[in-house]
Amino acid sequence: MTAPNVITFGCRLNAYESAAMATAAAGADNLIIVNTCAVTAEAERQARQAIRKARREHPNARIVVTGCSAQIAPERYADMAEVDQVVGNAEKLQPDTWTRSTDAPRILVNDIAAATETSPQLIEGFDGRTRAFVQVQNGCDHRCTFCVIPYGRGPSRSVPIGEIVRQVRTLTEAGFREVVLTGVDITSYGTDLPGRPALGQMIRRLLAQVPDLPRLRLSSLDPVEIDGDLWRLIGSEARLMPHLHLSLQAGDDLILKRMKRRHLRADAIALCRRARSLRPETVFGADLIAGFPTEDEAMFRRTLDIVDACDLTYLHVFPYSQRPGTPAARMPQVPRPVRRERAARLRAAGAAALDRHLTRRVGATASVLTETGSFGRTEDFTPVALDDPASPGQIVRVRLAARRGDCLQGRLAS
Repeated sequence: MTAPNVITFGCRLNAYESAAMATAAAGADNLIIVNTCAVTAEAERQARQAIRKARREHPNARIVVTGCSAQIAPERYADMAEVDQVVGNAEKLQPDTWTRSTDAPRILVNDIAAATETSPQLIEGFDGRTRAFVQVQNGCDHRCTFCVIPYGRGPSRSVPIGEIVRQVRTLTEAGFREVVLTGVDITSYGTDLPGRPALGQMIRRLLAQVPDLPRLRLSSLDPVEIDGDLWRLIGSEARLMPHLHLSLQAGDDLILKRMKRRHLRADAIALCRRARSLRPETVFGADLIAGFPTEDEAMFRRTLDIVDACDLTYLHVFPYSQRPGTPAARMPQVPRPVRRERAARLRAAGAAALDRHLTRRVGATASVLTETGSFGRTEDFTPVALDDPASPGQIVRVRLAARRGDCLQGRLAS
């Protein structure tokens, strides 16, 4: 059966939804789907560039644009001569969207704010991957001043626990050794479900009902929404990977307040200390924004310093991108060259932090999930190049023998 060509930008949730669309549109001839992101102007520019390239290389293809940027500004893409149709974020996950005739509306985008539920998409595999993403939540009820995503994703909606268990069990039976729970704001999970089960309760029930799943990993967490059940799992559940990615955004309290974040610097530091007290091997990633409006050098230094204060390892750094319609876009802006320079300094701090982490791990033995015959990742997401070939999708014990660039060199342990 013919599979569509899906070009994906942005987050893990988009990657998951791209796989769902590929499944739903299987059999559609000569179809290209572009799944856009709206987090930054650069992501949108890259999407437009990809659309033009796709048309040049496939002049007879049907090109459909979807995703957050298409949801927020559908006319912008409909006005492109290369585009045949624009589909909204809710519509892209409805199977009949991809089985309609080509005389469907050019713009098929409804009001995402009216969405009240998230339909789980059963994906039985991810080509070329050894870990699978499972959507547990969509949308966001918060209104950070820099963020346009709630306008692209709508209100927070949770997938019922039974549906999550069903999908994870299917993936485990298909041979996947690791599942990543993903969403827009997964720590808000359950607030819209009967009984309001929190994220920790859902994970506890999931692991109990799918005992054959070796590894469970979480996507980005809000620092102030980790519930009691989840804290207990962090300290006691070996199958929950000791790798937490935090939505920090900044390390200065005034900037955090102007971002309308719900945590302060001290909260982030306390979270990292608590997690490490429960499980010392925990490694942290974080999202950080450089050059937010009104940020001066002293404020930026506090964001730079939080890399060491929290002992962060994997940084996802954004230069602030002005998003039309957001409150931050109306604040006094930091000059773009300064934003880029600060982002470069943050990335350099991240590279130094990763270097320290890799150096500390040399000589240890770890369990590695092989992604290819010669590459895999440990429980804490450390990248490992394998000297000894191993079949993809296996969990093997590896001696971390030496550094090799930005990863470790490993040999199968005897």
